[in-house]
Amino acid sequence: MKYIMSLILVFSSLALAQDEAAKPPPCSTDQYRQFDFWIGDWTVTSADAEGKDQLAGHNSIKPIHSQCALQENWVSAGSTMVGSSFNIYDKANDKWHQTWVDSNGTLLELDGGLQDGKMILSGQRPARDGSGLVTHRISWTPNEDGSVRQLWEASKDGETWSALFDGLYRKSDAPATSE
Repeated sequence: MKYIMSLILVFSSLALAQDEAAKPPPCSTDQYRQFDFWIGDWTVTSADAEGKDQLAGHNSIKPIHSQCALQENWVSAGSTMVGSSFNIYDKANDKWHQTWVDSNGTLLELDGGLQDGKMILSGQRPARDGSGLVTHRISWTPNEDGSVRQLWEASKDGETWSALFDGLYRKSDAPATSE
């Protein structure tokens, strides 16, 4: 009888293991790979008032948590400002989500997705001067040469937009290091 019970236990364990092996790994669908073009170590430039490229900083984006999320680490050039974000495809809402925090005390929460080849995320937060809500919209556009353009815009009325940052990411050998 012990022998039969042992066999039943072994076969049950094997059947359970086969069921688990047949399941696709978490975060393996195409939606989770939509932002992979942003992965890497980057040198980021932005045009100054005269249109000349200036070093804006360094950014490192890497997959974490079994490739279910992306972690960003930003180091600004010429200042002590650093920031980080977590980015994940939220299957339940069929949207991408980013939570950004930085050394200036900024918290930015954005949602959105891939539109016409660009990752576009947006969200609202109170204006710094207390004059209502500001909508923030950030787009990342992969370019044919492997670079990525990031455009961060803000609007109080949803119709008139101001660029807060317009940067070009180019692959770098040195990862960004932050606090």
